[in-house]
Amino acid sequence: MVLQTSSLEFTVRRHPPELIAPANHTPHEIKLLSDIDDQHGLRCHVQLVQFYRYQPLMEGKDPVKVIREALAKTLVFYYPLAGRLSEGPNGKLTVDCNGEGVMFIEADADVTLEQFGNNFMPPFPCFDELLYNFPGSDGMIDTPLLVMQVTRLNCGGFIFASSMNHTMLDGIGMSKFLHDVGEIARGATKPSILPVWHREVLCARNPPRITCTHNEYQQLPPDSRSIFTPHHRSFFFGPKEIASMRSLLPPHLATKSTSFEILTAYLWRCRTFALQWQNPDQEVRLLCIVNARFGSCMFNPPLPNGYYGNAIVFPAAVTTVGKLLGNPLGYALELVKKAKDEANEEYVHSVADLMAIKGRPCFTMLGSFMVSDLLKTNADLNFGWGKGLYTGVAKGGLGDFPGLSFYVPYINSKGEQGRVVPICLPKDAIERFEKVLDDTLIIKNDTVVLMSNM
Repeated sequence: MVLQTSSLEFTVRRHPPELIAPANHTPHEIKLLSDIDDQHGLRCHVQLVQFYRYQPLMEGKDPVKVIREALAKTLVFYYPLAGRLSEGPNGKLTVDCNGEGVMFIEADADVTLEQFGNNFMPPFPCFDELLYNFPGSDGMIDTPLLVMQVTRLNCGGFIFASSMNHTMLDGIGMSKFLHDVGEIARGATKPSILPVWHREVLCARNPPRITCTHNEYQQLPPDSRSIFTPHHRSFFFGPKEIASMRSLLPPHLATKSTSFEILTAYLWRCRTFALQWQNPDQEVRLLCIVNARFGSCMFNPPLPNGYYGNAIVFPAAVTTVGKLLGNPLGYALELVKKAKDEANEEYVHSVADLMAIKGRPCFTMLGSFMVSDLLKTNADLNFGWGKGLYTGVAKGGLGDFPGLSFYVPYINSKGEQGRVVPICLPKDAIERFEKVLDDTLIIKNDTVVLMSNM
């Protein structure tokens, strides 16, 4: 487990922002988003960042020019991203594919990659300077759907940062789009897997019918423990940490649970403890992001490989603070596994129908912790400079909801493969969270020992 903090400061000089339109003519048409796409909880932007070293083989090539040109060519195939959203009757979002373009910023920074240290993980110093936030950039309607900034560094490396409108793409879709920009930057004439719109498959049925229980959409008033000024930290969990957590479980759970399930159950308990809920009967939720492209949730027939829209649902485990903290880790783990198992094709259709019937509600924020495993996203985003030192989200949280943590695939400076997990909590709670990790995950002679005193 590694805690990431940094006090590095540097200056970034930005060029004026420009709109990049598709390189060739594209259809001017109106497209409907799916009912999974345009739910209220996804009406936000997700920020991603990649760090690239100087490569002698790319001497004389400017990453700004290479990526700018590749972006324009890629938008020919993803032309809806160059359009603008509008809202129709009953809050239904549509895309005006007008080719107006995405926002692109060229920049230079007086810093080297070495100054960032050995472990690249969020929160990143001076990130507000690495991704331009123009007036209205957090809006949904009639504003660019994608913002990119390429920042050259003194060492010859560069930082690529982007902000994507979540209603247009989920994590797999974002990764696919950036992978395709990379393919074209390296000389391809088109993506190896062409993108597919096909949003109608995730629209509500006619007539819509809610066939499953959706605890993730129970509408509860927020309070100070669920809406707060977030303080960001990141933690690394490798094989030693997961093995120690697994050792606390009874054999039938230890051998039949994934690393994701075990880590999720453990972090859910730690986070709940850190928030210090006063009422032991307070309900708390764990929302697992499950993708309809994979596993038991996979559609039959499957969604096309080129589908880049949202195909995610958030099945929820529900319990009380007293039960979650008063029972062994296996109790939380059983709840996580049950929630994941609820998600299947019918569950996804039921969510789409719920959106149409109930006015596209947001997921429950009060007492909720949401997790998203990015293991299946394509981390090989290569613009010609090789694999990035870090490829993933710039921070935890989702829009106004700080309770989302991503599990980012990561290899640390020791060569250990694991996950980096950004955590967002109030200042007092993040300190308690760090302490409970220190008190329960103790490293002795390079071996992690998990103490069961939480």
